[in-house]
Amino acid sequence: MADAPRRPLRVLLSEGGSTSAREAITVLGLAGHRVEICDPSPRCLGRFSRFVAKFHRCPGLGRDPAGYLAFVEDLLARRQFDVLLPIHEQGLLFAKVAPRLQRRTALALPSFAAYRRVISKAGFSRLLDELALPQPPTRLVSSPDELREFARPPCVIKTAIGTASRGVWLVRDTAQLDAALRELTAIDGFADDVLLQDFVEGPVEHAQAVFADGELLAVHAYRRIADGAGGGAAIKQSVRRDAVRADLARIGKRLAWHGALSVDYILPSENASPRYIDCNPRLVEPMGATLAGLDLVDLLLRISLGQKPPPPADSRAGVRTHLGMQALLGCARHGGRRRELLRECGNLLSRRGRYAGSREELTPVGLDWPSGVPLAMTAALLLAAPSLAGPLAAKGWGDHLLDAGAVRRIDGDEVG
Repeated sequence: MADAPRRPLRVLLSEGGSTSAREAITVLGLAGHRVEICDPSPRCLGRFSRFVAKFHRCPGLGRDPAGYLAFVEDLLARRQFDVLLPIHEQGLLFAKVAPRLQRRTALALPSFAAYRRVISKAGFSRLLDELALPQPPTRLVSSPDELREFARPPCVIKTAIGTASRGVWLVRDTAQLDAALRELTAIDGFADDVLLQDFVEGPVEHAQAVFADGELLAVHAYRRIADGAGGGAAIKQSVRRDAVRADLARIGKRLAWHGALSVDYILPSENASPRYIDCNPRLVEPMGATLAGLDLVDLLLRISLGQKPPPPADSRAGVRTHLGMQALLGCARHGGRRRELLRECGNLLSRRGRYAGSREELTPVGLDWPSGVPLAMTAALLLAAPSLAGPLAAKGWGDHLLDAGAVRRIDGDEVG
């Protein structure tokens, strides 16, 4: 792990509603930094932390990217921050005006063109083809008729732009294909290419990395042991994947990447090549890496400040972590009734069953007691009505996230 910065930093987090933001708050706070967050929701997840010094209510990125940018720029002008940390896809907007922002604070981002390329699932798929890196058999389609012609369930359908697992359909039969087509049409999903991929059986793994001017500095990988709600992981276990490290190095070099980058992949078997299925131009839930001995947030701060730190030691394999809220939501979402939820709560509290030897990474009550408030509220609501799992999970898909419309406005002249 890299040595900690010599002085506490004033860090502005680009949002506070995602699980990634909540975990970054813990990492930053434990390191002694002063953390401020901006978010459109006054009840965002990040507010429940003793480490947040100040909350700033801002316009939603998804609804009003120009207003959000103006708010952040005004905040940077009025208050002195050492680092602006784009913890979610706000980085696309920041990358477009990076020189302007960097006159006021430190910020680590690649070029706008590189960021725009990988935030698009179609763009990332084309990049994989260019680098001859494996992915599930993939076809880009541009109309409902074309999708229906080539879809062969089981398959996966993805919109070009989608974050927090939105815009993804696992289609196992004709009825699910019809439903996906209706939803795609309703959201104008064919305004850009739609990905049609063969379904590949195997465990899902994730890797996140930090780069400096195209050079790979560190990687943390983990396997998803149990699903939560909304496509997130509930239980994880760190792994070592040298092949993924090598592939990430090639991706970062091709893009001259600067900052954080994460990928998702399927491993059909232990000896098979990974099949890459998604890319996120940011850190994703970085507390797991910290608990495994690799502080990627610290490394990203150093890169932001223009430092050239040496590559740190690798994270430890075999470290199990969990997100209690995701576990409870996943239990309820996957058909759990009150009895199963009570058992899950008991296992979480006592670290029994699949939580044996695992550490909480999202709401670490022992380190940050206010984080227990949303966890307790989630448990109480689900015990009262397990059917609330879907609506509760959807609260994470708020105005702080990008959608296709916001991306089009950022691409155009409306923002800049």
